[in-house]
Parts: sequence; structure tokens; C-alpha cells
Amino acid sequence: MTDETNPLADLLICACSKVWQGDGEVLASGMGLIQRIAASMAMVKNPDLMMTDSEAWIVSEPVPVGKRNGYQPQRETWMGFSRIFENLWSGARHALVGPTQIDRFGQANISAIGEYAKPKIQMLGMRGFPGNSMSHANSFFVPAHSKRVFVAGEVDTVCSIGYNPDRLPKGYSFADIDIRYIVTNLCVLSFADDSKRIQLDSLHPGVELQEVVDNTGFELLIPDNVSTTPQPDADDLVILQRVDPNNLRLKAI
Repeated sequence: MTDETNPLADLLICACSKVWQGDGEVLASGMGLIQRIAASMAMVKNPDLMMTDSEAWIVSEPVPVGKRNGYQPQRETWMGFSRIFENLWSGARHALVGPTQIDRFGQANISAIGEYAKPKIQMLGMRGFPGNSMSHANSFFVPAHSKRVFVAGEVDTVCSIGYNPDRLPKGYSFADIDIRYIVTNLCVLSFADDSKRIQLDSLHPGVELQEVVDNTGFELLIPDNVSTTPQPDADDLVILQRVDPNNLRLKAI
């Protein structure tokens, strides 16, 4: 799929960064190293995006990950938890998260594998996922596309709202839910405008369609002509070195 000059991590970060394309002035939150670097790349290309320094400040430019080697964050204003939640509840946030399971409705699981009362594997717990998924836009990143992630039926523990008509809260419709993209190590997926079925947007270079089908536990909506995910260009590589000067991304995938 990739070679030393075009590592998979770079392609995935560029694909992930596009989930914020056209978002305007929203808080970009990348939950994980690849997601965090992707959010930084998105902010370089869209200065209207907001990012924190991962502590309590909004910054005017993304803070490089890893050792800062003397770099000083360019802080603009305080962004403590109270302001974070005001931003979140108003819908002015788009998070890129990494669920352990995803089902055909876009419902995600970060809590437990197996029966909830006695799980085989206990994970993070639901954390803020229920409220976040109902309040603002979310996209997903999956580093290992498989049927263990894209499960048949429902996820073992439903932690986030999805396009499941049987689980919608009273007064909610699909129009109230905003799940944008799913970026995996094989492809980019999104949700069809009308049915909200998960559809294939693009295949990464060197990936065959059948590989995606074989590793997904439910039927995908597949267009007649499937595009190829773009490789990073020269400008992208410059940005990547700026936001990840220690090349941490190359050890993450």
C-alpha cells in the first residue's frame, strides 16, 4: 500500500485531517496521536479552527506533538473546562475519536466487550461519549479495519448515539445526529445523505474492494465508481514535519 517515502501514517493523517474541511470556527479535538496530528494539520490549513494546548488554553497555531525543543505554545485565551463544555453543548466542536466497535448504525463502543454485567474486556467506560455524540459532530478513526471493529448486529455496549431508529430519544430524528466520516487503514467511509447507511467513499492505494468487504461485519453501500484516497502532496509533508517534528506518527501505525 505504501513505501518509505509514503508511509501509511502520513496518508491516514491527511485523510483524517479532511474530516474538518469546511468546518469553520469549531473546536477540533483529535483523541489519539494520529487524530491529534490530523487536527493540527487541519488547523494549519484552516486557521478558523480552534484547538487547545491540551491543558487550558486556546492556541493560535497547533502545538507540535512530542518534545517541544524550546517551542513555546502561542496561547490566545483561557479555555478551561467550563468553557469547553459551553462550546461542546452548543455544537461548536468536532471530535475525531477511536471506538473499539462500530455497528451499521454508526453506534460506537468504548466501554466493554461482551455482556455489560460481566464483560470479557473492560475498557474506558462510556466517559462523555453519550453527551458528546448528541451535542456535536463526530468522526471515527480505526487503525485496524476488521469484523472485530465493524461488528454484525449492534455493538456490545452502545456508548454513542447513531442512526438507529429504535434507539432515538423522544423528539430526535436523524437530522439531529451528526456523524461525518470513518477513516480506517483500508478506506474512508461516510454516511449516505438519505438512508444514513455507511458507504464507501475511497479506497487507500493498493487496497482491493473485496478486502474491505471481507473485513466488515455488515453490508456497505458501495458506489459504482470508487475513488482512491489521495496521497500526501509536498505541502502536506511540510505541514506534517511542522506539527510532528519528532516523527512520532511513524511509530503509531
